Amino acid sequence: MKLIDCVSVRAVLAPVFGGLLFVAPLAAQTASPPAAQYPGLPSETPAKFEAATDSFDYVKRDVMIPMRDGVKLHTVILVPKGARDAPILLTRTPYDATVLTSHAQSAHLGPILSGYDNATEVIVEGGYIRVVQDVRGKYGSEGDYVMNRPLRGPQNPTPVDHATDTYDTIDWLVKNVPESNGRVGILGISYDGFLPLMALVNPHPALEVAVPMNPMVDGWRGDDWFHNGAFRQQMMAYVHDQEADRKSEIKWWTSHYDDYDMFLQAGSAGELGRRRGLEQVGFWRKLLEHPSYDAFWRDQAVDKILAGQPLKVPVMLVHSLWDQEDIYGAIAVYQAIEPKDADNDKVFLVMGPWHHGQEIGDGSTLGALRFDSDTGLTFRREILRPFLDRYLKDGAPRADVAPVTAFETGTNAWRRLPGWPAGCASGCTVQPTPLHLAAGLRLSFAAPKPGDAAFEEYVSDPAKPVPFRARPIQPVGYDNGSSWSRWLVDDQREASGRPDVVAFVSDVLTAPTKISGQPVANLVASTSGTDSDWVVKLIDLFPDEVAGQPALGGYQLMVSADVFRGRYRESLETAKPIAANQPLLYRFALPTANHVFLPGHRIMVQVQSSWFPLYDRNPQSFVPNIFWAQPGDYRKAVQRIYHTPGQASFVELPLVTTP
Repeated sequence: MKLIDCVSVRAVLAPVFGGLLFVAPLAAQTASPPAAQYPGLPSETPAKFEAATDSFDYVKRDVMIPMRDGVKLHTVILVPKGARDAPILLTRTPYDATVLTSHAQSAHLGPILSGYDNATEVIVEGGYIRVVQDVRGKYGSEGDYVMNRPLRGPQNPTPVDHATDTYDTIDWLVKNVPESNGRVGILGISYDGFLPLMALVNPHPALEVAVPMNPMVDGWRGDDWFHNGAFRQQMMAYVHDQEADRKSEIKWWTSHYDDYDMFLQAGSAGELGRRRGLEQVGFWRKLLEHPSYDAFWRDQAVDKILAGQPLKVPVMLVHSLWDQEDIYGAIAVYQAIEPKDADNDKVFLVMGPWHHGQEIGDGSTLGALRFDSDTGLTFRREILRPFLDRYLKDGAPRADVAPVTAFETGTNAWRRLPGWPAGCASGCTVQPTPLHLAAGLRLSFAAPKPGDAAFEEYVSDPAKPVPFRARPIQPVGYDNGSSWSRWLVDDQREASGRPDVVAFVSDVLTAPTKISGQPVANLVASTSGTDSDWVVKLIDLFPDEVAGQPALGGYQLMVSADVFRGRYRESLETAKPIAANQPLLYRFALPTANHVFLPGHRIMVQVQSSWFPLYDRNPQSFVPNIFWAQPGDYRKAVQRIYHTPGQASFVELPLVTTP
């Protein structure tokens, strides 16, 4: 249910579009209200209640901003009372602009903004005009909704997209918000972080800065919908709720307390979607039609789009090291656009020890981890606020923000870096270094020797897939105490004890071992089936006992992990059966890490073939489209991980070395 606005609009805004001012017909202006049904006992509710807002420290305006195709977008404008020459901070969202600006029923700006998607201290203490807009087709806005609406082109034959809508919105704001100084910054998280990236395509001249946080960038390679071809089926509820109706009031329903049971009993993701009526939803039909990395996905990959655009607007990309939803996007965009930054003064990167979106909340802890300070508050006050002020305020000092500000996990310290990847400010290098999966379930920097056992073996059974976290597994969400946001830091020791998971462990470290960048899995593996998934997890294995934090004794902390669907070994676009029982190379990058394995710790690598129910099960026999795999297609398979001199499996670590 939508929250009720705490402020009504007392001044009527009459936007001029195309030079014409709309005036209501005289009859409409003078028509009398209908007579009361029961005049002897009239209603006690006024025809229109005028809120008394004289004591409020802000003025709230609800407006409909016209786009170039005539569609009007609902926009909430919050102006600090008495503001003059104030900059505008814009967020565009599919999550209800009214709700995002009504987190409390309060006379004060701080409480109504305290929540998603508002960096409250920055907005309030900085005296910013806050603008939040519903994207077309959602909540109060007119038009048609399309998930992550593509830019005009092969996937969008219309004349409008998020780039044009942002341009038209900014153009209206700088002409119709008299309290502004004509400078606009755009920022947001997740889907709201994807939209600032769209604003960088043919940007409006008044757009001075963009801050995409945890942005959705490539839904097939490593963000919301797939990871390297494996479908993230727990996101089906999100697709349903986003598109079933304009106001997201029709909700996905569950049938089991444990999502593991619900997805397992349905069989395939396609069958569960059929049972939920999901094929009525346009984006679901597109997912079913495009399980491979074809032109549909490549055309929409935002990093590839921005790589072909001129760099006109300063950008701060914000990445969470344990982002459970969009761990791919920010780093991919940084890698795409940083080479254009010839003077190293337009592209900035911040990496924090956060889950998805935690940078606008309390960043003191994440699950069992403690960081010795509120890292979220540090980001907002010492990095984000000075950065925005620099570009949006007259006379603001040049912000002392490093090109890359990266939190180093393990040591729990912020590092100022000249670029990424970089292990330190100067004097060190990042060297790709193989950490070998060796015989006897050992990890070693030494290459395998002749005469060692050739492989480790396990049986992967789709009837008993490996849970991605301890059961019972709850749905994706942030309400009612959900722990979804913390799953990437869950203790992995339960998985390490399963017979269908192989765990390789190093000796106890005697010196710090630091990695900065993306580890790369290099598996030489075979399967007795004709298709297979491979999950590789790089883990920090804590000492058996940890003083002061007993719960961390023996903790297995994932530092970087991902999945690869074997059918795409040769081509991401064209799925092919795997040759059974043949050792083959599977090479794929894991998410970025900036971590120190401390002395007394050990390094662990786990390998498995399912990660359920977050990802759909691979039937392990090749079928054209796994969405429609039938019960008889799901078969046990014998999996082997090889570690001989000619068939070496390893994780290539971005190892930081000093002279």
